[in-house]
Amino acid sequence: MSLLRICTYPESILKQKAGAVKDIDGALQRLIDDMYETMHTASGVGLAATQVGKDNALFVADVPSGDDKRLVIAVVNPVIVESDGQSSIEEGCLSLPGFRINVKRAARLVIKGYDRDGRELVLEARDLLATVIQHEMDHLNGVTLIDHASLLKREAYLKSLKKDD
Repeated sequence: MSLLRICTYPESILKQKAGAVKDIDGALQRLIDDMYETMHTASGVGLAATQVGKDNALFVADVPSGDDKRLVIAVVNPVIVESDGQSSIEEGCLSLPGFRINVKRAARLVIKGYDRDGRELVLEARDLLATVIQHEMDHLNGVTLIDHASLLKREAYLKSLKKDD
């Protein structure tokens, strides 16, 4: 496994919609392993392929699920098929270091896709897992956390980026 470079805002790939994965093969499984390693090293709970410069509809997540357990998933070609309720928690993003905002999202959802071995996957998610999935799926659709921010917060973050140059 190897660490991948995490793309940061405003890199153009973060605004691109990911392409559907056609073959779930050894190369894709290596990418999934590398994404897990990269996400864990960066102390993230989710990572979309576009965040590491790959044009694949794929995300990985490692989310606490209670009782010291974790749900570790990789989802290829994810689609939200059902959602309801509303939740809002403060989110951060590995592609927007230092930027945090509350985002209104569905509190519960059902997604379909494929696991790392190409088996069909149907997953119901609530709370933090539902938020992480929606955040990563935003990335796969070319939407970043800053797109959910008010104009004031967006301008303040962009100004902070210019100070760092």
